[in-house]
Amino acid sequence: MGTLKAELVDRKLFWGKSLLIISLFIIVLVLEFSTPNEYVFGYLYTGPILLANSWLGRLATFQATLISVCLIMLNLVVPGGEVIKASLLASRAIAAMALIVTGILSDRLRRSEEAIALTRAKLEAQEELVRLREDFASTLTHDLKTPLLGAIEALNAFQQEKFGAVLPAQQKVLATMARSHKTSLQLLETLLDVYRNDTEGLKLDLAPVNLVILAEETASTLTELAANRRVYFSFSYGDSDWRQSLWVKGDALQLQRVFTNLLVNAINHSRRGDGVKIVLVAQTSYQVVKILDTGAGIQPEEFPHLFERFYQGNSDRQGKGSGLGLYLARQIIEAHGGIIWAKNRVPTGAIFAFKLPVYPLQSSLAS
Repeated sequence: MGTLKAELVDRKLFWGKSLLIISLFIIVLVLEFSTPNEYVFGYLYTGPILLANSWLGRLATFQATLISVCLIMLNLVVPGGEVIKASLLASRAIAAMALIVTGILSDRLRRSEEAIALTRAKLEAQEELVRLREDFASTLTHDLKTPLLGAIEALNAFQQEKFGAVLPAQQKVLATMARSHKTSLQLLETLLDVYRNDTEGLKLDLAPVNLVILAEETASTLTELAANRRVYFSFSYGDSDWRQSLWVKGDALQLQRVFTNLLVNAINHSRRGDGVKIVLVAQTSYQVVKILDTGAGIQPEEFPHLFERFYQGNSDRQGKGSGLGLYLARQIIEAHGGIIWAKNRVPTGAIFAFKLPVYPLQSSLAS
């Protein structure tokens, strides 16, 4: 029933628009044929042509243009009794060409608008699909945290022998399981942070932060991981041989995550027995941090994608991990008004670096 009503409404609109266009044709026709031939009113046919293009489509536009051209040329001999001069013929021909151009251009404009509308609809559909995927991923990762936390608590209880004695061999198995569950939990939390930052923006708790202290504290928490990989840390302060302070205004917790992601990345890709060098340099406007590893370096085709979400690359450098660490680091640094980048070392290895604006009151804080 509703469909039938809609069809009736569409038919009424169609015939209403058609009658309006026909009425305009009649008005222009009367003006054209009731005046001397030297008065060219045929240019007014552009109105019906444009309305036909806008309301009735391509075929109606062609028909309206053809009728307009025929009528404007017919006025040369109807009504008769006037001498057809070359100037009069030229003016009518020019008017006819103008109407043809109007019809062609209006048709092209309509097709362009349809193409733009179709493209916009596809983009909106893609954006909606991306949003639904991200909502699904965010909900899924959030719901997975609860069973993981429960499993970790249960493993901790077994390790503490709350359910009875545990043999040393069993303790090793429990420790491996606990580490695996904690790694999965960290991945889920990173996923949640990435999706939350993309949709809501990164919320920062800004305060004066000394990047040197933050780098040292982060490195100390990763000492065991570095030792297991037989990698050691070293610090450098650029041209200065002395430890100095690099103050910025930032979120200490978020910036610590940047240091963690970059240092873990460097540890994973450094050769055994080599070191990861942390360079902290104070500049006039920026505080610069560089993390140097001794790995295989970065392939040229990887540079444009290093900080993209889920990018893992094809080289040995990105053979492990979720592809989220560098993306999250970029989110955090850019939210602080900084810049993050990467380049290769000579002869081997890579440098991941970032710079943040200098905190203007760093001199007073240092004193």
